Amino acid sequence: MSNPNPSERWAFFDCFSGISGDMTLGALIDLGLEVSDLEAVANLLGLEEVRFEVQRVTKEHLSGVLVKITGPHHQPHRTYRHIRDLISAANLSPRVKDLSLKMFGLLGKVEARIHGQPLEEVHFHELGALDTLADVVGVAFGVEKLGITRVFCSPLPLGWGMISAAHGRLPNPAPAALELLQGLSIYGTDLPGELVTPTGAAILQALEAESEPCPRLRLEKVGYGAGSRDLPGHPNLLRVYLGEPLIQAPALKERVLVLETHIDDMNPELYEPLMAALFAAGALDVALAPIQMKKNRPGVRLTVIAHLAAREGLLERLFLDSTTLGVRVQEMERIAAHRRLKTINTPYGPLRVKVMEYGGHRRVMPEYEACKEMAEKQGIPLIEVYRLVEKS
Repeated sequence: MSNPNPSERWAFFDCFSGISGDMTLGALIDLGLEVSDLEAVANLLGLEEVRFEVQRVTKEHLSGVLVKITGPHHQPHRTYRHIRDLISAANLSPRVKDLSLKMFGLLGKVEARIHGQPLEEVHFHELGALDTLADVVGVAFGVEKLGITRVFCSPLPLGWGMISAAHGRLPNPAPAALELLQGLSIYGTDLPGELVTPTGAAILQALEAESEPCPRLRLEKVGYGAGSRDLPGHPNLLRVYLGEPLIQAPALKERVLVLETHIDDMNPELYEPLMAALFAAGALDVALAPIQMKKNRPGVRLTVIAHLAAREGLLERLFLDSTTLGVRVQEMERIAAHRRLKTINTPYGPLRVKVMEYGGHRRVMPEYEACKEMAEKQGIPLIEVYRLVEKS
């Protein structure tokens, strides 16, 4: 089985002890990222005095790369505007710039919302300190250097207790980290201290990490990045798998219900609330089709697709919210392609699209609501936004 797209290289983040910026950087170094490259990136940012101290350490009998970033002791509390301008002015590749700005943009928006400040004036404190700036841009550079095109991640563990931050004592996980974890899978643990940092969460979100089991890969390398703390009886490491994707089987093979009825005596205005009620009861899809019925009366074929468990709720809605007197119910096999949401860059800003994958083939399709919102906001025809998706 071979990779239908040889340029694809996927990474799976095994976050059994959480994730932070330095742990991610350490794992990428373990996968082959050169320290000399990171120092060159720091120079491009005008941070010539930054040094990357890299050593292999052992955490509960497992070894990994620990990264310490050193520089001048006194560092300014940079605002989001300062960091954005610093990265934008650096002679970095477009992808490294975009990823770096995306990470800091995510951090900045969360901080602004939590603390009630304008985004441009947010002071990042420790998030904008020298080590985090080097972590973020270093990770963006490492992702490009290693050729990573898609990222998956395991569920993320959360520690308990309180943590110390620039704003004082905060509940664990930090509010900024928790906000940035939206959309990702999480679970609680009995481990003390911060396991997922805001920077670590922002890295996963910027890379559009998918919370799924490790995909089918031809495994090339495994890298371990070490955290600075020791966890009791637990290896404080981030493990990253790097490999070439194999041809994907259909994403979903399952049994579904198909409910169908013919209606010829219902007020057309009642179909809209009926469809809404069916979706609320668990329908995966609802379709209406015009048909010709007995006595040559025009009618409607109503078809509902749903999971098996939704059977009784859907039948109740059909009998109570429509004029049907009978419903045909069949159990069928459904095979669905891989489907996921992705954000692409356009001349008008980021745009959410749908990606379909089946048997190694991929197709990018418009996501109607996102395209409609962009068209209205930018004052351009919806068809123009669709064309942007076709070109992506």
